[in-house]
Amino acid sequence: MELKSYVTDIRETLEQHADPVAAAAAARFFKNKETVHFYGIRAAEVRKISTLLYEHIKGLQKQDHMQLCEWLMQSRFFEEKAIACYCSEKFSKQYERTDFNVLQRWVNTYVDNWAICDTLCNHPIGNFMMKYPDYLTELKKWAQASNRWVRRAAAVSLIIPAKKGLFLDDIFEIADSLLLDKDDMVQKGYGWMLKAASQAYPDAVFHYVLSKKRNMPRTALRYAIEKMPADWKKEAMQK
Repeated sequence: MELKSYVTDIRETLEQHADPVAAAAAARFFKNKETVHFYGIRAAEVRKISTLLYEHIKGLQKQDHMQLCEWLMQSRFFEEKAIACYCSEKFSKQYERTDFNVLQRWVNTYVDNWAICDTLCNHPIGNFMMKYPDYLTELKKWAQASNRWVRRAAAVSLIIPAKKGLFLDDIFEIADSLLLDKDDMVQKGYGWMLKAASQAYPDAVFHYVLSKKRNMPRTALRYAIEKMPADWKKEAMQK
């Protein structure tokens, strides 16, 4: 089967399941400055479609996987980009070091809202970082980007590693870099990263938050302490 035909089949399947009412409802989760297009398909169904695709393509070479995902990431529809992310997650064990350049380009070029940022970063990029932790140096550079989604990606790429108790020092370093960021999407991103880290290192994250709370935006602070005990939350929120 010709490689591009897989993309055609996916789009035909998505069009068959499209629901304009659900698409309009999904779009309401995004701010006016974000234009996000949806077919209007439930997340579970999108996952199912991505699993079916992977079953058909898992015997292909990795470069063919990456090319398919590239074409899907170029789409204006969230569901097509999400399928690319889910398939990338499934073959992330095959990642090589040079694939960082591809993942970084996807973040810089195709990520244009918080949902696709998180879908791409949580597992595909998070898995890459766990496999090649020396690339954390490159990830930290994202925190200095002018693009808000790249800055958010620097944090949310470490959500899964954080839950596993990994990279605590790097997490604090990224949080330091993003501490005074004015963008609420970035604030929520690094707050979420700290919240995830608090599940493995509650004391360390609590003391970090206390040390930064005078400067940390309230949005980031609330996210960071969400899983903490009530008395810790109270102390963290005191001015």
